[in-house]
Amino acid sequence: MTRAFIRPQDLAFVLREYRPAARLVRIDRLTGASKKGVYRLGLDDGSTVILYAWSAAENYWPAADDPADDPFSDATGPDLLAAASSALAAAGIRTPQIYGWDTSRTVVAADLALVEDVRGGSLEDLLSADPAAAARPLSLLGDALRAMAGRHAARYGKAAFVASAHSEQASRPEDVVLTRALRHLGLASERSGPLADVRDDVAELLTGRHRVIIPRAQYALVHGELGPDHVLLTQEREPVIIDIEGLTYFDVEWEHAFLRIRFKPAHLAAMCLGPRDEDRVAFYVLAQRISLIEGPLRIAATDYPDRDWMLALADYQLGRVLAELSMRA
Repeated sequence: MTRAFIRPQDLAFVLREYRPAARLVRIDRLTGASKKGVYRLGLDDGSTVILYAWSAAENYWPAADDPADDPFSDATGPDLLAAASSALAAAGIRTPQIYGWDTSRTVVAADLALVEDVRGGSLEDLLSADPAAAARPLSLLGDALRAMAGRHAARYGKAAFVASAHSEQASRPEDVVLTRALRHLGLASERSGPLADVRDDVAELLTGRHRVIIPRAQYALVHGELGPDHVLLTQEREPVIIDIEGLTYFDVEWEHAFLRIRFKPAHLAAMCLGPRDEDRVAFYVLAQRISLIEGPLRIAATDYPDRDWMLALADYQLGRVLAELSMRA
């Protein structure tokens, strides 16, 4: 498809609501986003602000055939951003301040939100450049995660919808994850010969881990994809959580599983995370690794600009899945 991104001349009306006297002097489209456009706007007084833009042109992901009860279906848009920001603020957790949004699409064919520009770098960069200096941010992030784990709901689902939903749910969360993971395994096997060769073995490992899960019906607030790249830092190196639109009530082990994939054991120890069911964590780690093969292979088949990075991610996760199979043998 032909992608039409935001242009400087499109933004005067957005800034008019935020800072009537401000003049836009610079616009930089930031890299890494795949579902929404992220732009840093430089103003004539030297300040900056971030613009989020949600549109078909900014979303590189092909449509996924997610079932109705999948709490991890594509999460995008300013309504989910606002609901997630409110839910996290209620838990005392810092996210970028939202200055305003526009969903009229009268000037730009996108839903827009202006948010705070947090300029202290990312936790990922700090862990790479100065691991010792990351001790305090990791500890504070652990505080935030324990606060999220303390926010409970009797239903699972996106935070934007759980409060207003009262019907009973037909599926247990671990059953939803099993169905999802087996679907991802089938789709990924169509694109990966090495995975296709062991598809039945992976499915057996997955179902075996699912089989020992003890049912439970209390869910915590989870980010779901909280890697160190999704944690920005203030100038005082306090963590600010971003990419929050998918905030969901689910098993806390879903969060622990992704953290285990993205952080080193020493980083996890510094966070002092709370209790978890290790059987659920092991099951969810495998399910997430399969998703991290299927998703990157799917987006790599599009015009996504960093295709090689996605292929490398899928290849790395495939290696980890094969390693889990070898340990079982």
